[in-house]
Amino acid sequence: MKTNIKVLFAAAISVLTVGCTDLDVPVESQYTSYPNSEAALEAQLSGIYFQMRDCIGRRYMEAMALSSDEYTSVAYGGNWYDGGAYAHPSLHNFNYEDATIDWMTVLASGVVKANEIIDSEADDSYKAPARAMRAYFTYIMMDGWGDVAINDSKLADQIDLEARQPRADVARWIESELKEIIPMLTTETTGENYGKPNKYMAQALLAKLYINWPVYTAASVESYDAATAQNEKLDECIAVCNEIINSGKFELGPDAYRFKFASDNTERVQNGTIKDFIYAMPYHTTEATGMQYGRSHSYKDIKNLNPSYYGEQLTNSGGGYVTMTPEFVKLFNLKGDERNKLILGLSENLDDYRYDTGSDENAVYVYDTKTLLPTAQVCLDKEGNPLKLSRNIHLEEKDFTINVGDNLTGWRQGCRNLKWHVTRNDYANGRNQSNDVPLIRFADVLLMKAEALTRKGSSDEARSLVNQIRAYAGAELLDHNPSLEEIYQERGREFFDENLRRTDMIRFGHFEDEYFPHYKDFPTANFEKTRRIFPINKGMLDLNTKWKQNNGY
Repeated sequence: MKTNIKVLFAAAISVLTVGCTDLDVPVESQYTSYPNSEAALEAQLSGIYFQMRDCIGRRYMEAMALSSDEYTSVAYGGNWYDGGAYAHPSLHNFNYEDATIDWMTVLASGVVKANEIIDSEADDSYKAPARAMRAYFTYIMMDGWGDVAINDSKLADQIDLEARQPRADVARWIESELKEIIPMLTTETTGENYGKPNKYMAQALLAKLYINWPVYTAASVESYDAATAQNEKLDECIAVCNEIINSGKFELGPDAYRFKFASDNTERVQNGTIKDFIYAMPYHTTEATGMQYGRSHSYKDIKNLNPSYYGEQLTNSGGGYVTMTPEFVKLFNLKGDERNKLILGLSENLDDYRYDTGSDENAVYVYDTKTLLPTAQVCLDKEGNPLKLSRNIHLEEKDFTINVGDNLTGWRQGCRNLKWHVTRNDYANGRNQSNDVPLIRFADVLLMKAEALTRKGSSDEARSLVNQIRAYAGAELLDHNPSLEEIYQERGREFFDENLRRTDMIRFGHFEDEYFPHYKDFPTANFEKTRRIFPINKGMLDLNTKWKQNNGY
């Protein structure tokens, strides 16, 4: 029952006294002599490890998912428009006051907390994981905001630690930091070290840095061109992926794909039946709250479905403001692919459940709570009629609210997914789920290596790596070496709803594509390349007066 997470989280709450968010924190609000007891250090580290728990559980997910082609927001009349907080990322028309990007201060605070250990007299067994987290927080900020601060006290005589540094310099600093600490980090990934940084987490983060190297080191955000960019780090990306693969610590199975994201996935990791998670954020419905994907992703009237498609009646309503785009669901077209079965409204043919060119509206089935597979029972809406979802999204009018109407017709617009299967007992607790969120998976390492090999030229090994993913999911195999476009599509199928799609779209040159509602004839849709990064959140600008807003905002 996630005992180690409960104990660490409780200890962190009782010991932590620092909750700052400013990169320039007054010294009197920090420890001037750091507590050196093992309990105090472990508690402080726990606060750092779980710093992003709330924002990954909701706001970070909203920013990543809604700005990609995976999802769009919808409003129900005046409900869930919320000042455009969800519509803005869907249209790439971001506003620096949107709640969906208010998590930058959380990351900055995490850097400050990490530095308190790094700059203390603690030994390297404590400093190394703190440095890994500082590098991770800095990577997330750099990916989302471009130029950010390099808050490393060793560089105080070289740079202004309060000022933003060029993105390329930040990327190089992250690289050097990760390479230095990798030998110091533990190789344990489960037990008491689950949810904490480890050697393979740092190596995989380095691989992610390398595969995106041309994006992060481009002269400017808008100057990156996927068609012409050259990646000088491909060999290094392949080498670090090989180290992870050759460690023998990870595999795609043995549990089936759908169980990796279930409410008991912590227990499955600890029992050794999920070996795909390199780094994850643990959640629990009462002890480690904040994971609320079901709230936004579920059918709006989920409370009045009896049973719901989750296989049991839920006692809380759904928000339902996040729904899948018509373009994205077309990816789920491979025969036999288990991942298809996680998309609601994709098909009515249970024998061959995949996207086809048939009806726009498809019935939703009730899923078995143990197998997590659809049964032959059709889900009924509150009026007793079969619940059908429309793969295409039909608006009441084409305007910036993305309004589908607050009625049965509006509620069924767009396919939904149940990748993060909701349980009645979890959802009753403020809609907080126990599904842990993997932040880096072994499958990502395999596909990053396949991509790097393909960028170097056609590769039989790349085909083998892609086919490992497909075979595990039960999908039809490639009979040829993959193109970059095929790898991009495979990443979409494998990592949907895991907060990776936006970064992939930018790297592969698809972020400025048209996908609902990001169409060129849609009011307020923005296609400027400057939108590849978010605006600096107002709270961050207020705290750091030397920072200026990103270009184009």
